[in-house]
Amino acid sequence: MKESIATRVTRIVGGSLHGLLDAMEQAAPEAAMAQAIREVDLAIDEVRAELGKALAHRHLAESNRARLETRHGELAAQIAVAVARGEDGLSRAGIAKQLDIEAQQPVLDQAIAAAVRDGQELESYLLALQAKKRDMEDALRDFIAARAAQQRGPVGGGGADTSAGRVEQAEAVFGRILARETGVVPAAARADAAEAAKLKELAELARNHAIDERLAQLKAGREG
Repeated sequence: MKESIATRVTRIVGGSLHGLLDAMEQAAPEAAMAQAIREVDLAIDEVRAELGKALAHRHLAESNRARLETRHGELAAQIAVAVARGEDGLSRAGIAKQLDIEAQQPVLDQAIAAAVRDGQELESYLLALQAKKRDMEDALRDFIAARAAQQRGPVGGGGADTSAGRVEQAEAVFGRILARETGVVPAAARADAAEAAKLKELAELARNHAIDERLAQLKAGREG
C-alpha cells in the first residue's frame, strides 16, 4: 500500500474544521469548502482504488495457494506409486517438486496476510474520510446559516497567509514522519563470487539431503 495515502488521509482527517472555517471567513466560503471537499473526494477515490488492488492481490495469492496445495497432494499420490515400484529416480523428482511447492507456501501465506491487513486499513481510511466529509458538509451549512443570521459577508484580510502557513507547517511535519518511516535501509554487504558459489553449493547439498530423507521415510513407512 502507498505510504502517501496514509499520510494524506491522516492530514485530511486530522485537520481542524475551525482552521478551515477561519479561512472561509477570509474568502468565498462555498469555494473554500468546495475545494476542501473535492480533496476528500479525491482521497476517497484513491483509497477505493487501492482497496480494489489489495482485494485482487489477496484473491490471486489465495488462488495460487490453493493450486499449490492441490498439486502437492497429486504429487504425494504419484510419489507413493513410484516408491511402490522402486522407481527412486521418479520418486526423487516428485519429492523435489514438493519441496519447491513447500518453499513457496510461506511466501503466499505472508502475501495473503499482508493483503488482509492492507484491506482492513484501507477500509478504516475510507470510513474515516467519509465521516470527515460529512463533518465538513455540516460545518459549511452551519457557517452559512450563522452568516445569514448575522447578515455578514466574507471578510477580507491577511489571515489567508496565516492559514496557508499552518497548512505548510502541518505538511512539513507529515513529510518528516514519512521520511522517517520510509528511510532507506543501507544495503547489506554482498558476498564475493567465491563465497556466493559456496553458499549455492551448500544450499544444493541441504536440498539433496532433504530429498533423500523424505524418500527414506516413505520407504520405511511402506516397509513398516
